[in-house]
Amino acid sequence: MSSSPMLTGTEAAQPKLDILGEVGLTPFEGARVRELVGREPNALEWAMFGAMWSEHCAYKHSKKLLRTLPTKGPHVALGPGENAGAVDIGDGLLCAFKVESHNHPSAVEPYQGAATGVGGILRDVFAMGARPVAVLNALFFGPPSAPRARRLLSGVVGGISYYGNCVGIPDVGGHVSFEDCYLENPLVNAMCVGLVQRDRLSRANTAKPGSAVYLVGSDTGRDGIAGASLLASFELGAGSDAKRPSVQVGNPFLEKLLMEATLELVELDAVEAVQDLGAAGLTCASSEVAARSGVGMRIDVDRVPRRAKNMSPYEVMLSESQERMLVIARPGREGDVERIFRRWELQGVRIGEVTEEKVLTISSGAEVVATLPPALLADEAPEYDVSRWAAPPRVAGDTLPDRADVAAAAGNERPLHKIGLELLDLLASPAVASRAVIYRTYDQMVGTDTVLGPGADAAVLRIKGRADGIAVAIDAQPRVAALDPFVGAAAAVAEALRNVVCVGATPLAITDCLNLGNPERPEGAWQLERTIAGISAACVALGVPVVSGNVSLYNATRGADIWPTAVIGAVGHLGDVTRHIPVTSGRPGDVVMLAGSANVAVGASTYGASIGVHEGPIAIDLALEARLQRFILAAHEAGALRAAHDRAEGGLAVALAELALRDRVGMKVTLPAVRGIDKRAALFGEGPSGAVLVVGPSLESRLRALAAQHDVPVWTLGTIGGDLLEIAPVLGLPIASLVDAHASGLARALGREA
Repeated sequence: MSSSPMLTGTEAAQPKLDILGEVGLTPFEGARVRELVGREPNALEWAMFGAMWSEHCAYKHSKKLLRTLPTKGPHVALGPGENAGAVDIGDGLLCAFKVESHNHPSAVEPYQGAATGVGGILRDVFAMGARPVAVLNALFFGPPSAPRARRLLSGVVGGISYYGNCVGIPDVGGHVSFEDCYLENPLVNAMCVGLVQRDRLSRANTAKPGSAVYLVGSDTGRDGIAGASLLASFELGAGSDAKRPSVQVGNPFLEKLLMEATLELVELDAVEAVQDLGAAGLTCASSEVAARSGVGMRIDVDRVPRRAKNMSPYEVMLSESQERMLVIARPGREGDVERIFRRWELQGVRIGEVTEEKVLTISSGAEVVATLPPALLADEAPEYDVSRWAAPPRVAGDTLPDRADVAAAAGNERPLHKIGLELLDLLASPAVASRAVIYRTYDQMVGTDTVLGPGADAAVLRIKGRADGIAVAIDAQPRVAALDPFVGAAAAVAEALRNVVCVGATPLAITDCLNLGNPERPEGAWQLERTIAGISAACVALGVPVVSGNVSLYNATRGADIWPTAVIGAVGHLGDVTRHIPVTSGRPGDVVMLAGSANVAVGASTYGASIGVHEGPIAIDLALEARLQRFILAAHEAGALRAAHDRAEGGLAVALAELALRDRVGMKVTLPAVRGIDKRAALFGEGPSGAVLVVGPSLESRLRALAAQHDVPVWTLGTIGGDLLEIAPVLGLPIASLVDAHASGLARALGREA
């Protein structure tokens, strides 16, 4: 990592550059460490600073910008800063959730990288005392024809299904993109949702002096040393394969035991604080708990159970071995804590105690090997102002398609009789085709709470013993963000919330995972700044806060960044889970309508990609998006909706086809007439703020009245019925042909049997 453009000076008394390079610190940061500590740190202390001040742990380039996000709202019980955020869903019950990345580990070792990503996000949620009820994932790979993309996808999907299935948490939804920019640097984002009673919400900032510190779970090994903390804080390069030993190895069966033990400890009120050992391992867990709680801690590394011989204190403190938790027992409850560990056949060892003096003291038996104030590790990393060097990309005029060429490629100059074939090609394309070849490897129903699973606009989960439920979705808009990071991020927020609304749920909050390139380059800094600004603008306009999240930077390979990719996870609430909007095509004679905006374009669309077009300008009307979502919820509350489906990849034609595929029932519709938009653009163009609605024929006028009240445009397209998808006057296709294209397209693209 090179020093950032703004960092100069302070040359005197610099630490040795080989030490700094080894732990991932710049000369400027090394000088800052020496100034804060007031002496020359030893090798272990340097390593602890290197891990805690890494981009992955410290958010050095994003923290200032993240503070601009809206984080408060009427339903927010806990915002950013803890292991996960939480929203109140009524009667004392909270929903805790978060999304995180495991990108570089998955690029190096896809199976274990993805598996341990699932394990880590589960621990983030049950460390809050919340029982995980669902996981989701957002995955981004190179073209499915590429051997590397196929290998990565196979490993990632295998790791996700293995870990989640073994722990017994349903995988209920996801997002998958295939683009050239992700070939070398795939993205693997995992989201977890859990439930907890408000009075049992666990925190990591409540440790008190005199309390016993326990390490419980897996033995500590050499796997993962400087893994997530440093591997995820630099670009990938030619030597990436050499980093394979830095990827952790997961044990989902041990995770299950650890989850049950942790939840029982929280339920018995036997612990003061609980913290997952994730990136930076014991160094991070101990320093963060101590710093947040305003206390110190003494830890004897010789007490830590190990799976390898002759491990040094350096290796023990920096190991990122999986399935481990730091548990702070309440005074007098140590016996209960140890009994529960034994009950779940876990190795739980008392490794130290909380101290009043705000110092983290690490010893190896009688020898003190490190003494540092925990706040220096957890809170004093430099915060860089990326706006000082941010600059938009400089694009040569001849790198974008000529507009006349775009019109010729996408407009009526192309023979209309080919439109039906183009729709079949789109349905079979990796961007649109059914993801069943991926999600059929996941257990979607374990726990018996899944009402709607993969394939719906959003997943719906019941809550045992209650009438209500929750809806969850995860989305991204990378093709849009590649052209305009602000609009792409805002559109991702809008899409995730719109999908929740399309199953009848009221959005409560979002979690975000910001996957971007190198923030030390002007374009990367600009993309980061614009991405966060887009999320903030969308959240303010749509009235939904951000309660948790993750930032993954340096997603670049040999100087080439990925597209800026904001992944948005949304959570909504249904007062009566049985009254969700069902996944159905509707009944013969039902009316098909388009609500929202009909202003679509080919430039950033999936269809555009198929004809070699990727260009702007692009825009989003957030005020219209807010009105559209309120209108859909009002229509559902009034009992006027039979079905609803977001217009997304593939545009209106694909949305209509997907609606018909739900029950394999045809429809006869016409395109909305919009000035300046030709038939192909109206069919395949994409844009935010659009949804296809199905209503009973007697309720059309009522729906129109509601739309007028909410100032939302609506168009009547046609009716449900027959065995053809007819979009007059341009195409008519048998439903059976749509089924075949959609069901088998992705498997064929991956070179597999459907």
